[in-house]
Amino acid sequence: MSLRAPSRRLPFAVAIAVAIAASVSSANGAAPPARDNDPANDVLIDNVRVFDGVRVLPKTRVLVIDGRIAAVGGKAAAPEGIARVDGSGKTLYPGLIDAHAHSWGEAQGDALRFGVTAELDMLGDWNRLPQLRRERESLARTHQADLWSAGAAVTAPGGHGTQYGMKVPTLDKDGDPAAFVAGRIAEGSDYIKIILEDFSAHSETRRIPTITHAQAKAAIDAAHAGQRLAVVHVSRLSDGTAAIEAGADGLVHMFGEPGDDAFVAAAKRQKAFVIPTLSVLGTMAQAGEGAKLVDDAKLSPWLTKEQRDSLKATFGAGEAQPKILADAIANVRALHAAGVDVLAGTDAGNPGTAHGVSMHGELELLTRAGLSPTEALAAATSVPARRFRLADRGRIAPGLRADLVLVDGDPTTDIRASRAIVTVWKNGYAVERKRPAAGETSIPVGEALPAQTVVSDFDAEVVANAAGMLPANFGAGWMSTTDKMAGGASVGQLRRIAGGANGSAGALEVSGEIKPGFAFPWSGAMVFPSKVPMQLADLSSRKDLVFRVRGDGRRYSLMLFHGNQQMPSMQTFETTADWTEVRVPLKNFPGADLSRVRGIAFTAGNPEGAFAFALDDVRIE
Repeated sequence: MSLRAPSRRLPFAVAIAVAIAASVSSANGAAPPARDNDPANDVLIDNVRVFDGVRVLPKTRVLVIDGRIAAVGGKAAAPEGIARVDGSGKTLYPGLIDAHAHSWGEAQGDALRFGVTAELDMLGDWNRLPQLRRERESLARTHQADLWSAGAAVTAPGGHGTQYGMKVPTLDKDGDPAAFVAGRIAEGSDYIKIILEDFSAHSETRRIPTITHAQAKAAIDAAHAGQRLAVVHVSRLSDGTAAIEAGADGLVHMFGEPGDDAFVAAAKRQKAFVIPTLSVLGTMAQAGEGAKLVDDAKLSPWLTKEQRDSLKATFGAGEAQPKILADAIANVRALHAAGVDVLAGTDAGNPGTAHGVSMHGELELLTRAGLSPTEALAAATSVPARRFRLADRGRIAPGLRADLVLVDGDPTTDIRASRAIVTVWKNGYAVERKRPAAGETSIPVGEALPAQTVVSDFDAEVVANAAGMLPANFGAGWMSTTDKMAGGASVGQLRRIAGGANGSAGALEVSGEIKPGFAFPWSGAMVFPSKVPMQLADLSSRKDLVFRVRGDGRRYSLMLFHGNQQMPSMQTFETTADWTEVRVPLKNFPGADLSRVRGIAFTAGNPEGAFAFALDDVRIE
């Protein structure tokens, strides 16, 4: 059963029909509507250019009563004493809907500050689902964007979506997709996200487990039987085509490789939609799209320090791969030209993105892909509302909730004008858009480091504490870290050995084995500069991480965990059979907040197999 059948769209169509009828009535001079006892969610916006989600209405008026749009256009009668806003020279558009985000912490507040009034979470904590439903059904004053969520995704054990440090349900190779999807629906998932990802788009040698195309088809059918949309994560053309042919309602990424006519034809024939997430593909391409937003004078004053850091961050420290973004843009251009629905989504929560602000970058990227400014705005308002059946938003029409954004200028001709925000209304209430102070963050600066710079020289015999940690000269000490904490199978161990660099008394041996079955395997040693593991330490006065290392010739990774970022900032180092000094400027960790460092890890990753290296004379200078 497909949710794309005309009967499935009836609730949204009815809402629009009612809205149009109400608009005609009010425009013809009907009596002013009754008001509740709270004037703060009533407003008349006059003489304003309106993009209503579909079309542009020049120099019109919008009346909001009790948090809902009461009338659009004409000479709508307004109650006495209502707040009035002169919209001359400005444009009013519906609150933006980010159709692909991963929301935690301050994300919903950050989103709202930039005019994103709703986000669609594409993988998250299913325990939050009842609360999220209550919040988005309310018309009360709020400082957060509304959130829908897929909850847990349909993924294989050790597959994509299992690497985030929390235990998640997975679909075994002989598991029942229908039962698995039924479990997600019982948890309250608003739609079902299915993952087809073996990592082959990102590596010639590395692979991760994924469900089969047959399992994906069964999960799509089960989602539709349970009255849920089925959306699919892909990063390869072959998987995208298979998902569309299997009846998926949409793809939640665009692959960064050339598409073909058969894929475009299938998407058009099946009436599927695509959420390209060009913002995060720009990060993968090392294109610096996020950093450009930090430098935008219209956006920069409203960014928190965490947002700045996240926008500047990248996936690792690899070389630029402009073809990834160029191919994705070309694919979106072909799909749009064929009439396939394109929805704006950022994948915010990943490096190179930040909630709210990245939507304005995504809008610009969509215009590079051939959408007109009004089509890009529709991709962030009415189109996601229609495709995800969000019947009370995405348009400026009577009866819908008053989630609105007022900007200087005309984003219907210059999409960058979407950034010149004057006022955001959520549920009819004007949102207090506080400018973060310079360097302001939602988390405190970490504890100061002692004056000494040597973390560990490993010369003295050491004994692990009850938690299995080896002591350091300052901070909580050293511990073994592996992907087992997130469901992987890699193993590792630490031990002090005799004989260190330059004839010193000792060193730290780090050894183990990288085993298959996890999306991003790791094993190694982590040191915590704060007195308590994973608490914050302030390294902002230090310049370099310095250490001596010898090993088996593999390339290893340095991972710096900081702030509330889910992904660490990373650098790499090489090993040889001889002791070598490695000096890494701390500023070289992309987007790292050095005033809020939680830990530094020295780790092995792919390829699979045994590894061993030794550390000595570790310093933070």
